[in-house]
Amino acid sequence: MSGDTSLEWLRREGRIVIVGASLAGLRAAETLRKEGFAGTLTLIGDEPHEPYDRPPLSKQVLLGRAAAERTALPRRAALDAHWRLGVAATGLDMAAKRVRLADGDEVPYDRLLIATGVHARPWPNKAEARLDGVFVLRTREDAARLRRRLAASPRRVLVIGAGFTGSEIASACRERGLPVTVAERGEAPLVGALGGVVGRAAAELQRAHGVDLRCGIMVTALEGDAAGRLRQAQLSDGTALDADVAVVSLGASRNTEWLAGSGLGAGPRGIACDAGCRAFDVRGIVTDDVFVAGDVARSPHALFGYQFLSLEHWGNAVAQAETAAHNMISSSSQRRPHLWVPAFWSAQFGVNIKSVGVPSLGEEIVVAQGSLADHRFTCVYGYQDRVIAAVTFDQTKWLDFYRHQIESAAPFPPVYASVDHRPEGLRPVPAEFPDPSLPTHGPTVTVSGYSPTDQQLTFTPARTRSRA
Repeated sequence: MSGDTSLEWLRREGRIVIVGASLAGLRAAETLRKEGFAGTLTLIGDEPHEPYDRPPLSKQVLLGRAAAERTALPRRAALDAHWRLGVAATGLDMAAKRVRLADGDEVPYDRLLIATGVHARPWPNKAEARLDGVFVLRTREDAARLRRRLAASPRRVLVIGAGFTGSEIASACRERGLPVTVAERGEAPLVGALGGVVGRAAAELQRAHGVDLRCGIMVTALEGDAAGRLRQAQLSDGTALDADVAVVSLGASRNTEWLAGSGLGAGPRGIACDAGCRAFDVRGIVTDDVFVAGDVARSPHALFGYQFLSLEHWGNAVAQAETAAHNMISSSSQRRPHLWVPAFWSAQFGVNIKSVGVPSLGEEIVVAQGSLADHRFTCVYGYQDRVIAAVTFDQTKWLDFYRHQIESAAPFPPVYASVDHRPEGLRPVPAEFPDPSLPTHGPTVTVSGYSPTDQQLTFTPARTRSRA
């Protein structure tokens, strides 16, 4: 067999293993089959369920409008695959090309895709975390347990952390008519993702809907009764709060612990990979048989200064999984980069919050449409005199326009007059993001909506800052 023929066989007929049987893993497997992979395909997942959708867990499931067990992801096509569910990967031998499993088995591969995602950060005190009434929300089981507890009408719910998930949980509680207190270490909800200007508008929105929002506050202890049931939380301002349900919403940690000692460039921030989704090893050398996709990946983006971005949301997982799968079975000349304009969405307190770009990179912000006071607006973020992101509260119609502004490196502040902006006008002010050296709550949540075949990129040199 010639060298070229051997490589073609490896691309189309070898053994591919996907570690992570959730959204990214499923969409990668479907793409592999769609694009002609005819070899052995194995999906490994630590949960006992086939892939299911996570966004409904903090929305429809908590409100009782959907059952947790009815959130399975739709299949685009039938898969001829081996499913290893309910067993976690515990190690990777890159030299022998084997994945070690918790049950002692080893699975050989020719090419490997890692799509292990993230897990919710637990309450740090293990004894307090075991109290009856303390919850996290990440899995189907988490959502089902929390829904049952909320349906039992607790006296008060404490949400620890006001990122997107925490805010959505608080919104669901208020829609159920439950008293809810939100404790947030930052100055406002969503401040780590959207900055202080928009965060203050989010705070007003929460308080207008009856949330007891306490910012600049940390929960220092959770206390239970003699039967091990949560009864009270101690706060950093010296006060105590009676609550029989606490939901810990302190962001997520990437599932990379199983890769310790593997030689792969993996750590708490994820697995570094190139724009083609190939993983880097610990020496900074790109691998050609290990790929990464989804929440666990850290990849460079040309539109955002080639910074390595770790993005945690639905559409990014799909787009990156499709790119990784395509590149796994393609020759180098046929591979493509993972180019997308990040975007996220959230529904809370009757408002649809959507965004494009990377707001957390923004230095300044302007209110381009609407008004912060009305909780209906479009804010545009600037970085090095160009438009870097836009966030909308109930103004989705502007997203496509600002996506184009980001892609074309449009100048900031915007140079056009808006037909519906209010007194805030187009005066740039600091975006007020927290000091990046300090820990924050709430991951930046993103979603992609682009087809890879439509993506184009034009390199634009950085502008010289001229504004005082």
